Formats: sequence, structure tokens, C-alpha cells
Amino acid sequence: MKAPIRELADLAPLPLPRGRVADLVEDLRAEIVTGAIAPGATLVQEDLASRFGVSRMPVREAIKHLQMLGFVTVEDNKRARVAELSRADFVEIYDMREAAEALAMRSAIPHLTNAHIDEAADIQDRIEGVDPKGFGALNMAFHMVLYRPSGRTRLLAHVEMLFNAADRYVSMVSAGPELKAKANAEHRALLEHCLARDTDAAEACVRTHIADARDALVQFF
Repeated sequence: MKAPIRELADLAPLPLPRGRVADLVEDLRAEIVTGAIAPGATLVQEDLASRFGVSRMPVREAIKHLQMLGFVTVEDNKRARVAELSRADFVEIYDMREAAEALAMRSAIPHLTNAHIDEAADIQDRIEGVDPKGFGALNMAFHMVLYRPSGRTRLLAHVEMLFNAADRYVSMVSAGPELKAKANAEHRALLEHCLARDTDAAEACVRTHIADARDALVQFF
């Protein structure tokens, strides 16, 4: 028996939330990342709707999106909880990031313009002066500017999901000056490889950058 043919629309990345749902996703994500809502905590739709002054529907949609991002788990009884943190989960996220981002970087190189690279360099300037709470968003912005020219929308959505999942862990760590300096140097080296359109060097740089961060940060968990 042949498998049913799926329409192309069925293979598209899941849609991003909009309006009040998007605001709720961002607010709840920030509380989860910072630990204001603890791992394992139950998310009660009625309580959240009352706290944010909305109906249960946008809360339900926000929880579904947070589940797709890996911040929330939904049990068989439909109870939603903040996903637990673990060393194994952290390592898995970074292993997946290494594979996915290496592919994204390799795919993007033929389509990168100097304008893309200049934009990433401007973000890196900001990264070097940002406080730890602002690092995650800028770090994702830096990498995504370099990956988006690949045009691989499903891969890019997967990479963004992994960045969001990793941010929960990275926000817990106060990286020392040596680790920060190393990460900044690796970003600068990646920009040079991109300027040279050196696909192999850029991919290798991304792999090393993510693997070294994983190995350095795993001790905290």
C-alpha cells in the first residue's frame, strides 16, 4: 500500500503566533527562561488568563506554541507543566544545534552578501557589550542573519527552536571572561570565513563553536 501523498502546505514550518498570543508567548517564555516560573510548575489556564487579563483561548494557544518550542510539556490529562531541566537535555540540544547549524551555514554561504555579513558584524559589536540577560537574543540574531540566506525555511525554524531551548540553560550561567572572549573570537573568525566565502572553514567554525560551548557549559548542569 502506497503512503498518501502530502500537500506541500502540510510540510511548511508551523505558523508564528500573532497579536496577543505572541505577547503571551514572549512573556511566559521570559518568565520560564529567567526561572520566575520554575521547572515542573503547572500552568493553569484560568490563573494565567486572569493574571494577563485575557480569555483562556489565547492562553491555550500560547501554551501550545511553548510546547512546540520545548518549554512546556503536556501530560495525558492535558495538564501543562514547564519542562524540567537536565544535563542530558542540554547535551542533546547542543548536539542537535551542531548538526543543524553546520548544515544551515554550509547552505547559506553561496547566498551570503556583504550586507548580511555587515549586519552580523554590527550585532557582534553589541554582543561584546551586552549583559548576560541580553546575550541569548543577540547571539541568536547573529547566527540567524548568517543562516537565513540559505532559504531553507524548515531547517531555519528547527534552528530557532533549538536556540530557544538552549536559552533556558545559558541564562543560568554566568560565563567567565575567558569563555566570553573565546566565544567572541569565534564569532569574529566566522565572519572572516563568511567574507572569504570559505564554506568548509565556516562550517567547521560553527561546529567547533557549538561543541566547545557545550563542553564548557555542561559542568554547570
